[in-house]
Amino acid sequence: MRSAVFLDRDGVINHAFVRAGKSYPPDRVEDFQLLDGVAEACAQLKAAGHLLIVVTNQPDVGTGKQTWAEVAAMHRKMNGLLPLDDVFVCTHPGADQCFCRKPRPGMLLAAAQRHGLDLAGSFLVGDRRGDIRAGQRVGCRCFFIDRHYQEPGPEPPFEPVAGLLEAARRILNPAPILPGDPR
Repeated sequence: MRSAVFLDRDGVINHAFVRAGKSYPPDRVEDFQLLDGVAEACAQLKAAGHLLIVVTNQPDVGTGKQTWAEVAAMHRKMNGLLPLDDVFVCTHPGADQCFCRKPRPGMLLAAAQRHGLDLAGSFLVGDRRGDIRAGQRVGCRCFFIDRHYQEPGPEPPFEPVAGLLEAARRILNPAPILPGDPR
């Protein structure tokens, strides 16, 4: 079985727009910009043999605030810039309580089935509580990028990182786990 690095999109791969302490996706493909170090991190992870799979909630499609065509255009741009293997999208608003929307594990389980993944040997990088919870539910090692949104952070276990490049370095060069380490 293969391992994957699951990547949230907004705030992990590209700039998220923060308004009143809350994270929002870019409105237009022109606003979709990679964060520093993302291309380098993805290249390193890919060269090491990891599958790179984006798992992203995009509820603005479900509520009509954004079109699927605009999201698809952003994903074409993202796929042109990064060596991604797959992209899974949930367009349901939170009130729908669907199985695919993070913090539920549906997208990760679907990716595992499609790609024959070892979830316990895989990783998840996210910037919100729901990202981390989805990874924890399937047994991934989770990395949390704290963007200081005005919302509760995740519950342990997770490893705090400054960004995707630091997460990639830890994935590729794991430090030994010492007694008392909360991981």
